[in-house]
Amino acid sequence: MSKLTAKLSAEDRKMLNKIFLRSFTVFASGAGGAAKAGADGWLYSIMPAINRYYKDDPEKRADAMTRHTTWYNITQNVGTFAMGLVASMERENTLHDDFDTESIDGTKVSLMGPMSGIGDAIFWGCLRVIAAGIGINIAMSGSPLGAILFLLIYNIPSVLCRYFMTYLGFTLGTNFISQLYEGGLMSLVTRATSTVGLTMIGAMTAANVKFTSIISFPVEGSDPITLQSYLDQIFLGLVPLCLTLFVLWLMRNKNVNVNVILVGIMVLAIVLGLIGVM
Repeated sequence: MSKLTAKLSAEDRKMLNKIFLRSFTVFASGAGGAAKAGADGWLYSIMPAINRYYKDDPEKRADAMTRHTTWYNITQNVGTFAMGLVASMERENTLHDDFDTESIDGTKVSLMGPMSGIGDAIFWGCLRVIAAGIGINIAMSGSPLGAILFLLIYNIPSVLCRYFMTYLGFTLGTNFISQLYEGGLMSLVTRATSTVGLTMIGAMTAANVKFTSIISFPVEGSDPITLQSYLDQIFLGLVPLCLTLFVLWLMRNKNVNVNVILVGIMVLAIVLGLIGVM
């Protein structure tokens, strides 16, 4: 981090710190609706840069604010990279009269796909699942530490990444993404984190989705045979896995509301319990 900030002035660091803090509200406003996504929050987040670089030119300041009201949606954990990068481009715009301002919005748009791919895979598909798995297992014992650990495991890396990415975008600029693509690291990072995330989801299904049948078949002259013992011998966790895949199928292919699925599972569990199946 010291290498990133070594060439930055105190004014630069002050501006980037403001952008970092404001970035926590990037998706807090829904004033723009689906057509704008996080545009309002994006504009609010980079206002420290606009106010700084266009403080003596109200017309250019208004133009900058206008071009930053377009649709924006990047995974918030890594979106500050785009904010830092755009801040550096706004600075270049004030230094060069022939600077193409359309490239500023174009760069922001071009970053949405790759940055969201990395952010979703790492934070939503991997880190959040790991944090939830650890937190749920501890919380199931009745300890409030589970919820605390979930928040710490997920948020500490998230906040650090958000802060680091703000400076990284401002310092390194567009070369960062191009280097990832040229070196083949972009696809490697996305694939690796997706694999880890899927593995953790499978582990959470096996550990937290429970089904124990109490059905038994009497055998003359011997102990009764339980259905659960055969289920465990054929495929341990087969019923929980099938239930999870069925729920996924309902959500993806039939667009069934999550609340309907939750109520349905609760009703099914009650009915099966009453008739003695589980």
